[in-house]
Amino acid sequence: MTEPRPMKPVLIEREEREDDPTPASVPPVPDLGMDMPAVRLVRAKSSPLNRFALWAFGTLFTFVLSVAAWTFVTDLLASNTILGWIALVLVGLAVLAALLLALRELLVFARMARIDHLRTRAEAAHEALDIKAARGVVEGLEAIYAGRPELADARARLAKRAPEVFDADGLLALAEQELLSGPDQAARREIEAAARQVATVTALVPLALADVATALYANVRMIGRIASIYGGRSGTLGSLRLLRGVMTHLAATGALAVGDDLIHSVAGGGVLSRISKRFGEGVINGSLTARVGVAAMEVCRPLPFRALAKPKVTNLISRGLAGLFGTGDDATGPR
Repeated sequence: MTEPRPMKPVLIEREEREDDPTPASVPPVPDLGMDMPAVRLVRAKSSPLNRFALWAFGTLFTFVLSVAAWTFVTDLLASNTILGWIALVLVGLAVLAALLLALRELLVFARMARIDHLRTRAEAAHEALDIKAARGVVEGLEAIYAGRPELADARARLAKRAPEVFDADGLLALAEQELLSGPDQAARREIEAAARQVATVTALVPLALADVATALYANVRMIGRIASIYGGRSGTLGSLRLLRGVMTHLAATGALAVGDDLIHSVAGGGVLSRISKRFGEGVINGSLTARVGVAAMEVCRPLPFRALAKPKVTNLISRGLAGLFGTGDDATGPR
């Protein structure tokens, strides 16, 4: 009895034609733009009705306050001249202070708009591979950091090496590496300090709502300091605008980022909660603060993260809480 012959694959040869598709002729896979909704949400403008209502209520409040102050001063002048003049001087000083505060807030909004516009130009130059536009972005970035003595050496290195780069991506990457590595490190330290503060208060202070108040204060102050590090110099209204932008950014991108970044922290919080429930809550609250800080970096940074890696929450929380709850095992790892 003969053994069966092994089965072999059947090869069917086909004649090649000129119109056959090749890898070079196939169109590229379309970019679905997973991060585009976040950009649209962050830059979304309020409706005309909301702007009109805000203007109407603001004008009415200013008018009523002005009439009340005028009536108060004139009545006091009629009854007592000396007290009336004192009231007039005090009202004048208050109006001057209000004008100075308004001017400062306008300058803050103008500087923040300048950084937002620079980031938009950088994204457009990257997409179009426009070297001329990229050089304009680098010039704008150098203008923002012209008054920063700690970045003088970085500006000198950039000015020396920039003329040797002739592609947009390379020039933007060089500017990011030279000018933003230092501010990135400073922003990371602010995030670590805020996460440490929130985690410590949550774990050690048993007062009701103390952790909520501490988290709110620490997050607002952290966002303001991160904006100042990148050149935003946020004021009172500017901090509120930044907070709204950060929260909108988190609402748009936080679902994916939390799933990737906070698994380790949540697991660590679960282990610590077996020892102390407050310790576990401290790690979780500190991790959420770190996530807000990373979102603030993305909103306040004049260039998007490309050449430099975006910091991860797990690394930030490990360094921030090193030694507090035993979460600093990998604190020497990369950021």
